[in-house]
Amino acid sequence: MKLNIVPARAGWQWALLGVKTFWRQPLAMGGLFFMLMAAISMTSMVPVIGGALALVLLPTLTLGMMVAADTADQGKFPLPPTLFVGLRDAKTRMPLLQLGGWYAVSFFLVLALSMAVDGGNFAKVYLGQAEMTPEVVTGQGFQTAMWVSTLLYIPLAMMFWHAPALVYWHGVSPIKSLFFSLVACWKNLRAFGVYVAAWSAIFLGTGLLALSISSLLGNPGLMGATLLPLMLVAAAMFFTSMTFTVRDCLHA
Repeated sequence: MKLNIVPARAGWQWALLGVKTFWRQPLAMGGLFFMLMAAISMTSMVPVIGGALALVLLPTLTLGMMVAADTADQGKFPLPPTLFVGLRDAKTRMPLLQLGGWYAVSFFLVLALSMAVDGGNFAKVYLGQAEMTPEVVTGQGFQTAMWVSTLLYIPLAMMFWHAPALVYWHGVSPIKSLFFSLVACWKNLRAFGVYVAAWSAIFLGTGLLALSISSLLGNPGLMGATLLPLMLVAAAMFFTSMTFTVRDCLHA
């Protein structure tokens, strides 16, 4: 596996390629993203173990979006089964589920560590087990737990960012894929910093667009109804852009 170190401006290019590729096949990429959200939502409803199962599936479904983006970039129409391509391939099914299992365990470990900071308030709100009230959110313990969780999640995200693609496209073992992904993200930290900044600006712009639309229509109450679909489209474009980060950073 060959590591490619890219300039910082590549982060902006990844974001633009994601937007461009999404709009080449908006129905396909949008539909696949909604399928991903529905699959995660439905899995989460399974009693007791639903939340963990959803986390286990997330790396595999993310891979499906990467494969779909690669297909769309080639000018082809990605079909719905593309989202589950990792599970349909007998060679990659178990390695990807293994990655998912490690991701779920690591994610809950991050939440468990945050519980040591505020007694579990942040974890309960995040998991939907407690109401998000101004009093809770502005509490010192909650704020500290939120930042601790964020800082701990960053290396976790770096480890799993490229891992599903490495397993599926390059036949890398799960444990090695985590190592290669971490190194690739670290060596290209400036590009990923620009990438995160670009998507932060896009999401902020999406929110401002929704505000502008509701203001032009003279009904501020439409803000929520306008914001949700626009944010979903922006999220779909973000998932579409992920495949270009993998292409640039690692080669067989």
